[in-house]
Amino acid sequence: MISKIVPADLKHIAEAAKAIQRGELVSFPTETVYGLGGDATDDRAVAAIYAAKGRPTFNPLIVHVGSLPAAAELGEFSSDGVKLARKFWPGPLTLVVPRRKQCPLSLLVSAGLDSVALRVPAHPIAQALLAIGNRPLAGPSANPSGRISPTTAQHVEEGLGDKVAMILDGGPCQIGVESTVVSLLDGKPALLRPGGITVREIEAELGRAIEIAPSVGDAETGLHGPGRLLSHYAPERPVRLNAEDAREGEALLAFGPNVPPARIMLNLSAAGNLNEAAANLFAMLRALDRRDVTGIAVMPIPAEGLGIAINDRLMRAAAPR
Repeated sequence: MISKIVPADLKHIAEAAKAIQRGELVSFPTETVYGLGGDATDDRAVAAIYAAKGRPTFNPLIVHVGSLPAAAELGEFSSDGVKLARKFWPGPLTLVVPRRKQCPLSLLVSAGLDSVALRVPAHPIAQALLAIGNRPLAGPSANPSGRISPTTAQHVEEGLGDKVAMILDGGPCQIGVESTVVSLLDGKPALLRPGGITVREIEAELGRAIEIAPSVGDAETGLHGPGRLLSHYAPERPVRLNAEDAREGEALLAFGPNVPPARIMLNLSAAGNLNEAAANLFAMLRALDRRDVTGIAVMPIPAEGLGIAINDRLMRAAAPR
């Protein structure tokens, strides 16, 4: 297969924008993970995203836009929504809000629901693609559905290289886990998915506690946000959490300075830094998902700050499937 990876210079960003306008799919970097981008107003392009990922159609897609005013043309923002958007956009926060009645987005983006998940990415390449293309981008993570999210252009090519027109190479993603998803439906802010913005930061901005919505395990009609299936972000090999050591045949995904010996081992952060661990999570899970191991043992990760998002992803990776 001929490589689809190209440097993310203005020439190639403009070519990617034209490809999207033709209804094709393009992968682009964000500060969280690489996205699989298509015209969010084009039913066929959105359907192509679902098909490329093998994604269940009940799982809504995040729509990327360039600014809060652009987002407000698509969804209805409460005072809480405006407050969070002004504080954290551009950045790794997705807000689920009611769709406007004349919203031009494909209904497939919302999986037929009356809500829409919107985000303003902070990455300059994503912002340039949105500006040049002049249309909202449906942009879930650029990996087969349920598999490990991509944090480099090479990861995208390995998983979806035959499904995209091009892959804009912006280097490794800075944050490494997906955006935090907060629902603002019915006037009740609720966390649907932990991510790059912590619950504490959100609650500090709103001045009150928010609801933590439970994950769901099947195709419930109330699935308003992406990344909420229990079996998600899953390697081929089984994942064993809170491991003290690696059993025979297992690879070890370690964390911190005190690591037991293992035949095959990668350390998310030898210094015990949760930001470093988040950036390394998907790449290291992918690297340990090898044919010569029987499973992946994961050492405990502190459930604080970005550790909450890391543990969320690991729980989904370890869920029965």
